[in-house]
Amino acid sequence: MGQNRITALFGIQYPIIQGGMVWNSGYKLASAVSNAGGLGLLGAGSMYPDVLRSHIQKCKQATDKPFGVNVSLLYPDLQEVMDIIVEEGIKIVFTSAGNPKLWTPFLKAHGITVVHVISSSKFALKAQEAGVDAIVAEGFEAGGHNGREETTTFTLIPMVHAKVNIPVIAAGGIATGKGMLAAMILGAEGVQMGTRFIASIESSAHSDFKNRVVQVEEGDTIVTLKELAPVRLIKNEFYQGIENLYANGAKKDELKTYLGKGRSKKGMFEGNLVDGELEAGQIAGLIHSIEPVAQIIDTIMSEFRVAQQEKFNF
Repeated sequence: MGQNRITALFGIQYPIIQGGMVWNSGYKLASAVSNAGGLGLLGAGSMYPDVLRSHIQKCKQATDKPFGVNVSLLYPDLQEVMDIIVEEGIKIVFTSAGNPKLWTPFLKAHGITVVHVISSSKFALKAQEAGVDAIVAEGFEAGGHNGREETTTFTLIPMVHAKVNIPVIAAGGIATGKGMLAAMILGAEGVQMGTRFIASIESSAHSDFKNRVVQVEEGDTIVTLKELAPVRLIKNEFYQGIENLYANGAKKDELKTYLGKGRSKKGMFEGNLVDGELEAGQIAGLIHSIEPVAQIIDTIMSEFRVAQQEKFNF
């Protein structure tokens, strides 16, 4: 495919961005995606600052292609993280949660391309006003932390596209070439895929979690904990405990106590499928194999090209 605003913005071959997922997105995954022609992202959300610096340095060794860092603006050591990003010469940062006005000027002043993740047209406009270069419009199908609006990707993309002038990257429920083409027909110029890359050889997730993702069937994921921060996860015993609390009229503090700390690490990184938080998107029901990143991207692009050329006779 030819260049568009997203491939030109990042200097990449294909408009495929790997989601910077916590506990999944280390340097091996990010560099593999970049080497295969997409844009790899390191997930800073599950890295202490010194660990992030180490992964950035290892990623530079593993690829000479562009890669970036995904930063949640709710991160506790934000100044330290941003300083490391600048010191290490990172040129692309994806921010999520929080207010993009707080850090976009700082990053732009250091020559960094900034992309912000949003879940509504209202926040898309706020991100554009803050001066970001592009936005990720993420629908309710997505795994992990989610928007409160419950707007699906195929509804969100054309609505956001109609409101903003900057490029839109579609996320949530996309794992195939056909899904990528559909999103682009609706106005996206690139796609961000998270769950598809969980089920890759290079993902830093525990093998038991990867295997659970490929076993997911339709209806096996759900968004919960809306009182704290909405999150889509795979139903398991931990989730059932949340349901039991809700059934007994639990308040916010009780939910927070039950969630505790380190649930996502326990589930995704340590492979505790019973008590851990297993974040994955609805599209996991279409993913049936754990493959090398290069093979995943090759399959997506092959399917995309075939779908582009197909003629529909109605």
